[in-house]
Amino acid sequence: MSLDIEQIALHQLVKRDEQTLEVVLRDSLLTTNAAVEEMMAELHRVYSAKSKAYGLFNEQSELADALRNCRKGDDDFLAFSRAATGRLRDELAKYPFADGGVVLFAHYRYLAVEYLLITVLNSCNSTRVNEELDIRTTHYLDINHADIVARIDLTEWETNPQSTRYLTFLKGRVGRKVSDFFMDFLAAAEGLDTKAQNRGLLQAVDDYCADAQLGKHERQTVRQQVYSYCNEQLQAGEEIELQELSKEIAPVGEKDFLQFSSEQGYELEDSFPADRGTLRQLTKFAGSGGGISLNFDAMLLGERIFWDAATDTLTIRGTPPNLRDQLQRRTGGK
Repeated sequence: MSLDIEQIALHQLVKRDEQTLEVVLRDSLLTTNAAVEEMMAELHRVYSAKSKAYGLFNEQSELADALRNCRKGDDDFLAFSRAATGRLRDELAKYPFADGGVVLFAHYRYLAVEYLLITVLNSCNSTRVNEELDIRTTHYLDINHADIVARIDLTEWETNPQSTRYLTFLKGRVGRKVSDFFMDFLAAAEGLDTKAQNRGLLQAVDDYCADAQLGKHERQTVRQQVYSYCNEQLQAGEEIELQELSKEIAPVGEKDFLQFSSEQGYELEDSFPADRGTLRQLTKFAGSGGGISLNFDAMLLGERIFWDAATDTLTIRGTPPNLRDQLQRRTGGK
């Protein structure tokens, strides 16, 4: 992994009681050693693999102003991180779920791109067996389950200030306002809507097939071509490139897919991140609710699975063997 650490600062937020969240600040930057490099490689890998939201700084963002001063050399990285940790404590203390944690600021390079990653990591307890074969308690940073994370693409931010995607962050789980307080701390707003871009792509594909009056199997072939390309990009950590995608789809009539999507006003970016859940709709039908969970290949609709819109009824011909076995055993073979 071509990851070069520039600077890392580490501080801590400690919850003393229900009303007090105390800041513990380091007086120096972390020394980059093998353990630090391993931690950063793992943190980068875990964060890169997660589904992220995109954003940009507000005009009045104190963090952005402080970061600019740091980048210009008016302030050093340690001082920047110490002041930012204080602001983070002030925002986090407004929420009842505030538990504190280790606050990490990492300035690093990966594949010629500069990043600033900010995260609050929880510490967990576990057990280990020492050299004397005794059981001992150990503490570790729970990187795999980190949900308070944001990363600024410094290269994009400084070379393309009009971008709406140089800042990424993880949205909080349902019922927790993790992203709310973190966005307040960053003084940032959501930017590029990845899901909306992917939904727009699916709509453009369906309209393209309809405009060409393709049959069922031809339409599904196009959807499969789109899915294969997008999934390859997703697995490679690359974005969907409309021009490249258009080359994967056979032109219908005088227009290729790129021309069609541009003229129809879908407002798709030239490139945008793939969203796994949305793209799955190209080849699958899936849904759950009311105690029912269904998932089936799109090609089966109209062949083995039939939907009556008037009665909102699905008819399935030929159930999976393991399901059929359960049904037979539950009903006594009747």
